[in-house]
Amino acid sequence: MILQNFYELKETSFKEGKNHTRLSINKDHEIYKGHFPDRPVTPGVVLMLLFKEEAERISGKKLQMQRANNVKFMAVCDPTTDEELILETEAEEAGEYVKLKGIAKNNSGIVLKINSLYKIK
Repeated sequence: MILQNFYELKETSFKEGKNHTRLSINKDHEIYKGHFPDRPVTPGVVLMLLFKEEAERISGKKLQMQRANNVKFMAVCDPTTDEELILETEAEEAGEYVKLKGIAKNNSGIVLKINSLYKIK
């Protein structure tokens, strides 16, 4: 995990062909002091990093992002109002790559949709 103490893995499950991971976001994390002090917002790049870490957890391999397409930020992820984040992912290994399709959502709804490709290190 690049961002130490940013989140805690609460629960993982596999249902309906997807991995479901529930994370508890640390609303007091250092990152929110600069993004933004008066209204904390989880940076988009951090949300994308969560999917890379999820792909690594699922595959059990170290990965490097090669491509992210169809990245759609749908809503703000404010840790003061939504401390939990659910990642729904479908990951498949294809040769030296892992393909991931994912959705991040909180109590307010869908925060991010992403399709990404990672090279196995």
